[in-house]
Amino acid sequence: MRRFRLYCTRSFALAVVTVLPSWTAAQRGANSPFPGGENPDGSLKPSARLQRLFSQDSYTEYALLEPGTEQFRIRFLTEETRAGATELVNATRGGSEGTDVEVYDPRTGKPLPFTYDVQGETHAIHAKLTSPVPPGGIGRVLIYKTYKDPRTYQVYREANAPFGIQDGDISWVRSLSGYRLGVILPKGYAFLSSNVAAQMSTTSDGRLKLHFANPSGLSNPLTIHARKTTAEPTPTRFTDMFFDDVKTLYDLDDPQTHTMRVEQIYSDFRKGDTPPLDLLAYAALKDVTVLDLDTAKPLTTSKRGAATIVKLDVPIVEERQSAHLKVNGTLQDPKYKVVNGTLTFDRPMKGLRNTILLPAGWDVTSVSQSGTVGIFQGRAFVALVNLNAENTYRVVITAKKKA
Repeated sequence: MRRFRLYCTRSFALAVVTVLPSWTAAQRGANSPFPGGENPDGSLKPSARLQRLFSQDSYTEYALLEPGTEQFRIRFLTEETRAGATELVNATRGGSEGTDVEVYDPRTGKPLPFTYDVQGETHAIHAKLTSPVPPGGIGRVLIYKTYKDPRTYQVYREANAPFGIQDGDISWVRSLSGYRLGVILPKGYAFLSSNVAAQMSTTSDGRLKLHFANPSGLSNPLTIHARKTTAEPTPTRFTDMFFDDVKTLYDLDDPQTHTMRVEQIYSDFRKGDTPPLDLLAYAALKDVTVLDLDTAKPLTTSKRGAATIVKLDVPIVEERQSAHLKVNGTLQDPKYKVVNGTLTFDRPMKGLRNTILLPAGWDVTSVSQSGTVGIFQGRAFVALVNLNAENTYRVVITAKKKA
């Protein structure tokens, strides 16, 4: 069975052009029949076909600072997949003034050197990676920065009864084109409204936070209205479900064999140097291998009781650190089968993102959960993004073989 590289959007245009196959880029060219956007009369033009097995690789958190400052603090965890790349570039949105920039290596938690280039309205952070991105590996950068944008973060200084405004109310609006997102209110404020469906929690220091995903990756205009409150919220037991970057690929072999290759990529933030491989608790994989994606080097596994653990080269000792791991193995599942000419995939899924890649020559005919359908290297796939807090959900997919 062939192995496939997982193509994902990056945080800036340069990496997108470099990472995506030429036939994907061609779909978006000047002469493309799928240009996207709108016609002069406002009707929509067809956009490019889905060909990425996964979306949502970057995570962005916006923490609104004290009302009146017009500032918000951003935490941005992003990746670079170009082999040989020595830096990651993160551009500041036009009109937003960036200050207090900090850049860290998620592998070690240590600061990374960077430059902050300003050319007119265009600002960009150039983060220097600790080493070139190795073939088969992924470079990572954690960026903190503060934006000031009076256009989007406002305080209403006068009451306006017809519109329900009280003195001191705030609003924040942002066209969010990221994938996994969080927004935190200033302490002591409560939501009056938020126009995007999201999970909500109270942080350990008493601030209210929205967490949500934007599976399409397209612009998602968010408007938040909030007001000072005397309520004292209690921290919730659950945290931001969309911060978890786990993604699992089920690469299906011929259904007659009941076999599939499973690949899971995720960041592990648990303290220590021997985290368990959670995937193996619900998928009995054979021929298991683990790769450290920061170095593209294999890691050693062993047993600790019933659990399989992996030995990290760099222990996790602080909150900015994580291990970036890829687990591979082969799974036999009798529920993956073909009966009377119908292929059936029937499994419980865990985690935020799961993609099922069908064997060549099969067309999807039904999917029991909400997902997107696309074609990757001539094979149909179903990509699922779990927008519910329940971590486990059952997925049934059927397909028919082409004549």
